[in-house]
Amino acid sequence: MSLGVLRQQSIAEKPAFRWGLLVGLLLLVSGGSVGWRLWQIRSAQLESTQLVEVVPQISTVTALGRLAPAGELVNVTAPTSGQESRIGKLLVSVGDRVQAGEVIAVLDNRDRLQSALQKAQLQVEIARSKQAQIEVGAQSGEVQAQLAEISRLEAEQLGNIATQEATIARIEAEVNNARADFRRYDLLFQQGALSESERDSRRLTLTTTQQRLAEASATLARVQDTSAQQISAAQATLDRIEEIRPVDISVASAEVEAAVVAVAEAQANLDQAYVKAPSEGQIIEIHTRPGETVSIDGVVTMGQTQQMMVMAEVYQNDIAKVQLGAAVDVTTPVLSSPLQGTVEKIGLQVNRQQVVNEDPAANIDAKIVDVDIRLDDASSERVSGLSNLQVTATIQAE
Repeated sequence: MSLGVLRQQSIAEKPAFRWGLLVGLLLLVSGGSVGWRLWQIRSAQLESTQLVEVVPQISTVTALGRLAPAGELVNVTAPTSGQESRIGKLLVSVGDRVQAGEVIAVLDNRDRLQSALQKAQLQVEIARSKQAQIEVGAQSGEVQAQLAEISRLEAEQLGNIATQEATIARIEAEVNNARADFRRYDLLFQQGALSESERDSRRLTLTTTQQRLAEASATLARVQDTSAQQISAAQATLDRIEEIRPVDISVASAEVEAAVVAVAEAQANLDQAYVKAPSEGQIIEIHTRPGETVSIDGVVTMGQTQQMMVMAEVYQNDIAKVQLGAAVDVTTPVLSSPLQGTVEKIGLQVNRQQVVNEDPAANIDAKIVDVDIRLDDASSERVSGLSNLQVTATIQAE
């Protein structure tokens, strides 16, 4: 092909080429704009995704606590607060399980109080016998016996009076003789035949004899008066025996009631000689031995170790996450595997922290709420002898 022909074809094709180039450029610009827009949208989505903060969900609450028997530990002391209370006999050892009301120890005054009770019971029997006797009335034998007693007193009175009268008669004779001697000696003294001392000796004899006569007369009067009183009392007793009066029955009944009350009081005193378990539980510690005065801590410390609890202290900021019935894992370096339990009680007030961390740097004066955690049977059995052991409780949070 000649050069002229080629030139003509090039000139003829030039407008078409230009249009194709223009269309291509338009398509390229349009595609680039769309791609840029798509890139911007994708970048915005990635940026939005990166701005969403992932907040971890807290699923547990951790708290320090201690092991304790259900119902806490109880210091059992003597029923009486007297300083003289001493242990006479101790009936339990550490680790023994006791039932409610079981005798733990006996005080050393038990025997004395037992005797007082028996005496009071005997007084009841006596009072009831007297009451029955009054209600039945006097027996003929009693009347005859009382009549015989009156006769005896009257005879005794006559005999005593006769004896004393004879004594008075004898002393009166002695007085007469002493008076005659004194008069004779006094006359001789006045005549100068005797000394004054001899006359005074006879006067002293007369005075002494007169005093004996006065004493004998007083004794006679006393015998007569006493005998009369005894006879009157015996006669009154006879009258009482022969008569059944309602007032006598009332008095006898009151005496019986008083004796019964005395028995109840003696029984109550005797009961105080026994130290008894207030509830079912296990003996954890003994504070007072036989022969010792009951200490300020009581006789023993006991608790319901068959059901152990964890007394956990949850920080006040975490208490809202704790719910009744929540599962709890309890750990301690003493045990190789965790204990299992559930939240049984949540306290109603904020307290000061009592259980502290072993690391002093971690201890703060924190505000806590008490949470009681009941261990299951298997866990309770494992730690029944570890009261007050510090543990860590991990509570499943809501």
